[in-house]
Amino acid sequence: MRIPGVVKWRPHYPPKLPTLLRRNNLWVHDLVWTSTRVAGQGFLLVALGVDRGPIINDESNMSTSRKYLTATLISSVLLAAPALAQGTGRWTSGAAMPSERTEVAVAEVGGKIYVLGGFRGELELEIYSPAANHWSRGAAIPRAVHHAAAVGLNGKIYLIGGYVDGWMPTDEVHEYDPAADSWRARARMPTPRGALAAAVIDGKIHAVSGTSWRDRNTSAHEAYDPDANRWTALAAIPTPRDHLAVAVVDGRLYAIGGRVNGNYAHNLVVNEAYNPQSNRWERLSPIPTARSGIAAAVLEGRIFVVGGEAPAGTFHQVESYDPGSDRWTSHARMPTPRHGLGAAIHAGRMYVISGGPTPGGSYSAANEIFTP
Repeated sequence: MRIPGVVKWRPHYPPKLPTLLRRNNLWVHDLVWTSTRVAGQGFLLVALGVDRGPIINDESNMSTSRKYLTATLISSVLLAAPALAQGTGRWTSGAAMPSERTEVAVAEVGGKIYVLGGFRGELELEIYSPAANHWSRGAAIPRAVHHAAAVGLNGKIYLIGGYVDGWMPTDEVHEYDPAADSWRARARMPTPRGALAAAVIDGKIHAVSGTSWRDRNTSAHEAYDPDANRWTALAAIPTPRDHLAVAVVDGRLYAIGGRVNGNYAHNLVVNEAYNPQSNRWERLSPIPTARSGIAAAVLEGRIFVVGGEAPAGTFHQVESYDPGSDRWTSHARMPTPRHGLGAAIHAGRMYVISGGPTPGGSYSAANEIFTP
């Protein structure tokens, strides 16, 4: 199906475009585009039609109304949508995890990558050595947890929040010392929550959003000081959500994607940045592909976002954000689409580990390595 329509590049999406696309199971990333330079006017882009989508895969499967809607979207609504820059990168495979999991927490410290928790109550701490391409195990985590967050800081691993005893949000924080292979409990988060995200700024761990009671999103943004063993409340995130990803570049925290109140039929494209100097948030260029259950990591000053899920399937899109230009770039697709995965950086490469290959409760031992 090929429906022509000419569009002119603009630096940001029209405000209602992502919502219109999501309602009809389409994404800008799933359209075929071509471009031509016009003297004195920069580039004009031409939408040629649907390349692929999570539901609309071929013309024979589309109802008459869906065909009409697709034609309307491409020829009319998508006017003024920008092109997504195309990047490079390649994928290879590392040694598979000893166990298949999903909804894990992943962090790197001391040249090793730690995988914690999981949807089936896994207690085993699995440790990957990129240098040796080998897995080992550490002391079991203190309590079964899924949808937790984890970070590496000062040679330790911190396991934060998540769901316990089924879907009960927890405020528990545990610290793992690799040198002693031991755990200890630390000060609890002020706001119990699961499906949150966490990252480190200037030696403090920022725990952002998630769901609290009854699957309702919390706007909580709280920072933990390991030296003082104390939490501090900071400026609330403007768009509360869960199953989001966060990353830090040049001392600023970026909160990307996610979903509303645990519902992956309501995935978001939101990209908001927190400035610790002013204790304020600002909204930036949205991620091109609305998704949740994602992971993110920083390579060469860019934030790479991988994976995710929606009702129709999981995502293999890899998109990176450049804070300097406020622009997104698409990269080589992840070989195994999945959600509930984790990502960590070692020696200039991104290791994307575990996750479910289909929406909901599915599991994998995948360990795929991205080199930009």
